[in-house]
Amino acid sequence: MTQRPTYVHAFILGIFCLGFGFLIASLDVFTKEDIKLRQFEDMQASLAKVIPLAIHDNSPAKDKVVLRDPETGKDLTIYRATKAGKVTGVAYEIKGTGYAGEIRLMLGVDAEGRILGVRATLFKETPGLGDKIDEKKSPWITRFTGLSLKSPPVEKWKVKKDGGQFDQFSGATITPRAVVGAIRRGLEFFDAHKAQMLEIR
Repeated sequence: MTQRPTYVHAFILGIFCLGFGFLIASLDVFTKEDIKLRQFEDMQASLAKVIPLAIHDNSPAKDKVVLRDPETGKDLTIYRATKAGKVTGVAYEIKGTGYAGEIRLMLGVDAEGRILGVRATLFKETPGLGDKIDEKKSPWITRFTGLSLKSPPVEKWKVKKDGGQFDQFSGATITPRAVVGAIRRGLEFFDAHKAQMLEIR
């Protein structure tokens, strides 16, 4: 039997490797697009909980500005709600440190600095105690809606145990303290960057 020349084997192997590489690259492209789509859908869902539909006629998830957070030194994405060409509200991520680590929340604020809504998006707090920051477990987080740094005054943006206005949880003070502090800092960030957030582009 005549043996195929070495270059034929090399050619066949090359074609196989090329085809396999193309397949992997194609799968990677499709996977990345799928991940981006899911992330966008998740963001839309999070924003819908803190920005009422009635105050915007755009897609806040697509209307973004990026500002530098002086507290962390990192960029912070601001999602903007607009209606009739005016910015009616914004939403952005805020963070605090709870009993079991980092707590992430989405904060919605209207153009006057009043809270439109707050929702916990990531946390590892103790089940039955600190996890009451989840609106599915307790209405506690919804009580911030309508508040601002003027109502109550900034010095009252603490849990009652620290001389503030907000209830802590029985057996779990660290978690609500972290959330109240994060929201207060989030409102202070809005006050400091209001002009940039509400600027029409």
